[in-house]
Amino acid sequence: MTAVDVATSTARRQRTAPAVALILGSMLSVQVGAAASTRLFDDVGPAGTAWLRGCWAALFFIVIARPSLRWLRAQSRRDLAGAVALGAVSAVMSVSFFESIARIPLATAVALEFLGPLSLAVLRRTGRWGLLWPVLALAGVLALTRPWSGGINLAGVLFALVAAVCWAGYILLTQRVGDSFSGVKGLAIAMPASAVAAAVVGLPQALPGLSWAVLAQSAWLALLLPVLPFALELLALRRLTVAAFGTLMCLEPAFALGVGATLLHQTPQPLQVLGVAFVVTAGIGAQRTGHR
Repeated sequence: MTAVDVATSTARRQRTAPAVALILGSMLSVQVGAAASTRLFDDVGPAGTAWLRGCWAALFFIVIARPSLRWLRAQSRRDLAGAVALGAVSAVMSVSFFESIARIPLATAVALEFLGPLSLAVLRRTGRWGLLWPVLALAGVLALTRPWSGGINLAGVLFALVAAVCWAGYILLTQRVGDSFSGVKGLAIAMPASAVAAAVVGLPQALPGLSWAVLAQSAWLALLLPVLPFALELLALRRLTVAAFGTLMCLEPAFALGVGATLLHQTPQPLQVLGVAFVVTAGIGAQRTGHR
């Protein structure tokens, strides 16, 4: 190995190590934010919690991006429609996910929701190995839900699967919005649209339990999810390839397992741990054999 190769390898490691830390921090923030959100369920309900968090996130992104009316008029209708569609899909995803974790363990909900991006990666697969990942993911889902035991909450599973479909749509729309807008200006449109869409079911749930304490809690929850994760992921993507980023994000169900056990006292069974491992492995394999 030449001196140039050594220097290049060292520089790559110096860029990659901080980026990995950023991604790990992002996933931890997402799962801690989701677990902490359950404390508001008794006051404002799962959908109400999702709506309040969305309202604060919209406000934060508007302050960060500062979109003007002149700037909005300069955007094409197609680009604006894409941002609004991203907001609507985000609203359904958030409400469905919170309704899910109100009924089933966090790790199970996240693993089921992860089937959305996993399905996209499988559809984009290249090579014969791509056929293995759906089978492995299915085995993981069966180990997590254990339908033969009769103890699974069907509504919780269905909400998680709705969130999975929305997550797949969210990825596709985020790519489109990211290509159409600079910085976070697209999210300054998408997040208000998401808050408006979530208000349909979230506002009736939240109104009876609204208080200053609830508003304050939902504000810092919005910082945990999605403001802080988005900022960390944005910084990480400047140092990582999309493939490496996607592979690291496949660890999300494993983070959910640890956070659920630590903060929510949801002790998993050995078979459920194996199920999460199957889903994570399937996600990593599909990401490494796929393309954008």
